[in-house]
Amino acid sequence: MKYIPGVLAAVVVMLAGFWLADLIGQQILAMQGLSGSSPLSGVPVAIVLGLLLRNTLPLPASLNPGLKFATTTILRAGIVLVGIRLSVFDVVKLGIAGIPVVLAAITTGLLFVTWFNRKLGLPPRLGTLIAAGTSICGVTAIVSTAPAIDADEREVAYAVANVVAFGLFGMLAYPYLAHAVLGSSETIGLFLGTAVHDTSQVVGAALTYKQVYSDDIVLRVATVTKLTRNIFLAAVIPILTWMHVRSQRLGAGAIGAVSTSLVPGFVIGFLSMAALRSLGDWTLTSGEAFGVLSAAQWASLTKSLGDYWASQILLGTAMAAVGLNTNFAVFKGVGLKPFAVGMAGALVVGAVGMTMAIIFGRFVHL
Repeated sequence: MKYIPGVLAAVVVMLAGFWLADLIGQQILAMQGLSGSSPLSGVPVAIVLGLLLRNTLPLPASLNPGLKFATTTILRAGIVLVGIRLSVFDVVKLGIAGIPVVLAAITTGLLFVTWFNRKLGLPPRLGTLIAAGTSICGVTAIVSTAPAIDADEREVAYAVANVVAFGLFGMLAYPYLAHAVLGSSETIGLFLGTAVHDTSQVVGAALTYKQVYSDDIVLRVATVTKLTRNIFLAAVIPILTWMHVRSQRLGAGAIGAVSTSLVPGFVIGFLSMAALRSLGDWTLTSGEAFGVLSAAQWASLTKSLGDYWASQILLGTAMAAVGLNTNFAVFKGVGLKPFAVGMAGALVVGAVGMTMAIIFGRFVHL
């Protein structure tokens, strides 16, 4: 019972955040003379709402147990369900030519951002979160990586702010830049799918291109490229966990503890759900997923679990709780350096994505 007030408060903030995100997203599209689903994720808006409420209103202490429950148990449950969105068959769809483009963008983002973060003297966990968000799949990568490396609310909030700011810039600017600089539709799709951060932002950028330039191929290539990037989250989280645990070693006596905590339970659940999704997609080749569900039913089930329950209800509630649990005072002493890291990372990943797209774009066909 002690968890109910805090969880309910987080749920209310989450619902308000997704409503506002849809409203703001529609306005962004309207400013460009476009229409369609909102390109703005409700998760960062929920965090901002939570932060504003936490720092402008005297919230009762009775909310604290529920908020803590939301930022731990509910967050981990959401991460597990996110796995159902990932299928190795997305990699197959992109083809062998697209894999080097995705790998180059991810590797560059992870290595460069963590290096630049270290050069600026920022906390290593903050650099890891910004690197994951910039190179893989935006907010989802951040909230999935955070508990694996014991990141705190301040680091999560900074990382999410980076993804929102520079991903939104990419979503608005890159479609027009790509049209002016790049040639084929496949090359443009690869670039948008690797250079823009969050999944919703990639789809928004590709939809913009489709509506402005009447090119459906760009939308399909960008979407599959982004889904392929998302797949690599299943490999990157255990790697980042291992790196974090190794950095915490104090000596040979800590090796036993390291081996037991190397792969947290929620990561195993996440990987299991991804394996389940891939197996279900594979069995569809014989007509029905697991011999029971039609293609439409399987698609509906995975979309409901992965997009609605995981990305909106569970992760949205957890991130709203992060905002409600974070005081602005924790940001003192850090300043704008994290945004310098995020901006540099976005530019470098974008440049690598464009270069690789130019090289391999002519070999990709969807």
